[in-house]
Amino acid sequence: MKKLLAEGIGTMFLVLLACGSAVLAGPHIGVLGIGLCFGLVLVCLCYAIGNISGCHVNPAVSLAVFLSGRMSFKECVGYIVAQLIGATIGAGLLYAFMQLAPDFDFGGITMNDNGQSYLATNVLQPGATPGMALLSEGLLTFFFVLVVLGTTDANKGFGKFAGLAIGLALGLVNTVGIPVDNCSVNPARSFGPAVFDPSAWGDFWIMIVGPVVGAVIAVLCWKAMAGGNKSIA
Repeated sequence: MKKLLAEGIGTMFLVLLACGSAVLAGPHIGVLGIGLCFGLVLVCLCYAIGNISGCHVNPAVSLAVFLSGRMSFKECVGYIVAQLIGATIGAGLLYAFMQLAPDFDFGGITMNDNGQSYLATNVLQPGATPGMALLSEGLLTFFFVLVVLGTTDANKGFGKFAGLAIGLALGLVNTVGIPVDNCSVNPARSFGPAVFDPSAWGDFWIMIVGPVVGAVIAVLCWKAMAGGNKSIA
């Protein structure tokens, strides 16, 4: 239960603070600033809850950890449920901000095929195509999850420095992916804001398929490179 609570709270803050950087400060800090915020939030969370739950805060990471043999299927499902709940709470708090101050200069707003999307939802940005977004999500998740698996490996990892590398990786992929679809690489991060913005559901499948495929490829590549050594969760 402690692990699930940590995952729920961690994912809540990931959405609240990282997506919040786009919603509350996006017009002032731009794509680079938002990407940096995603990375910094994850670095903080890694060191805050990493010793409790491993700080997955991402169903794609939990799936990869399960496929790598580092956790059971039951625990993986519990983690994912906790992450989805936490992400929804975080997005709900952002939604409350928008309702309480309608005249505030909010960011995280995109015009898409379904109308105006807000809350930094993962929707195709102007000019992007589903194929482009799917490839982006798959490749960026592949990179991000590979960094997670490599830095946390029991035999080949980097111990206390893992959280720093993982946070930097998330900041990097967001800086690259935000112009395409606001960058997901995390189905929970996509799910929470979509609960409060139905216009995001049309592109939601991309934020599931891309990260799942990317996570699976990352696991296969890491096992091939690392030789199947056991790793910590």
